[in-house]
Amino acid sequence: MAAADYAGRLRALGLDPAVREFPEGTHTAQDAADAIGCPVAAIVKSLVFTLDGEPLLVLVSGANRVDTDALGARLGGALGKADARTVKEATGYSIGAVPPLAHPAPLRTVIDEDLLRLETLWAAAGTASSVFAIAPAELVRLAGGEVLAVSR
Repeated sequence: MAAADYAGRLRALGLDPAVREFPEGTHTAQDAADAIGCPVAAIVKSLVFTLDGEPLLVLVSGANRVDTDALGARLGGALGKADARTVKEATGYSIGAVPPLAHPAPLRTVIDEDLLRLETLWAAAGTASSVFAIAPAELVRLAGGEVLAVSR
């Protein structure tokens, strides 16, 4: 899906996204932060895990790594990294392009509490070379996720 198509999905949610595209790519959180000119902590990594075999989307600050053992314990199950097929089936997007919102079907979501400390966040807009800005409160509201400590 093109970034313009994803922007249409965001508009359907009531957002007016300013999608920015970077032809050189934003394959890592640091790449995205460098291209945008923001701290890496303001990048939202949309990571798909499995919790007892079911997909779980974890929205984590680009500065953090998910502590899978602790998060699994908090959620009461076994947490594992999803493979590429599971990611695509659950979100409709390939690894590296997974956005935090507007997936084809509802997806259980956990949001890194550290993201709420920032004024503006930047997240993938459905491609590995596009991003959009969103306020933390809007991300929480639209993702419908549970805000938790997720990092090491």
